[in-house]
Amino acid sequence: MAVRAAIPWYWRWLGLIVLAAAVVALSRLAYDYKDKLDGLALDGAAREVQNPPVPDTRAQQELEVLRGQLTQSERQLHMERAAYADVVKQVKTLTEENAALKEDLAFFQTLMPSGSKEGAGVAINRFLVQNDALPGEYRYRLLLTQTGQRAKDFQGSLQFVVSLQQDNKKVLMSLPTEDDHDSKAYRLNFRFYQRIEGTFRVAPNAVVKSMQVRVFESGSREPRLTQTANAS
Repeated sequence: MAVRAAIPWYWRWLGLIVLAAAVVALSRLAYDYKDKLDGLALDGAAREVQNPPVPDTRAQQELEVLRGQLTQSERQLHMERAAYADVVKQVKTLTEENAALKEDLAFFQTLMPSGSKEGAGVAINRFLVQNDALPGEYRYRLLLTQTGQRAKDFQGSLQFVVSLQQDNKKVLMSLPTEDDHDSKAYRLNFRFYQRIEGTFRVAPNAVVKSMQVRVFESGSREPRLTQTANAS
């Protein structure tokens, strides 16, 4: 059997009060320490914002040099592409001019008088049939020249026969139609040459394949000459 001395009640309360005071003091110290750490962190962030870190100057200079080289290469590439496009355009223009000069040469050769004593002849030059900007509309043009001695004006008329594809069927259309049979656009009267140009329309679902021109001399039912041109 053990015998313990009884601790007075006021000593117990005093111990509890001291323990509570110690806990409060430790809590206050911990709170103050945390505020101090937070303040240090905020001060560090503010300093970084006000004084950002200095980048590597050498790396930045190299980056600027690379950017300049890239810009110069892109500019050079654009210049080379533009120069190539100009060369292609010039070649195309020269080719077209060469073809036009050949046609002009052939045209003027037909205008030169020949030593033949036979009657004058008629030639068809530059006969073209092209699809116009509007759907179903086509444009044609040609040049008629009189060769030989040209003792008199050539008088006559023109007739066109259009070959087209419509609804999987081949269709022929004659120009002029009955409504414009007496139109001046199809009459011929020239000594040296006469330019012919006009338009005609077909159904939107029709495709013109070719066009034949027939040249008639006044008083004759048979064509003096014919020529066919494919539509383009």
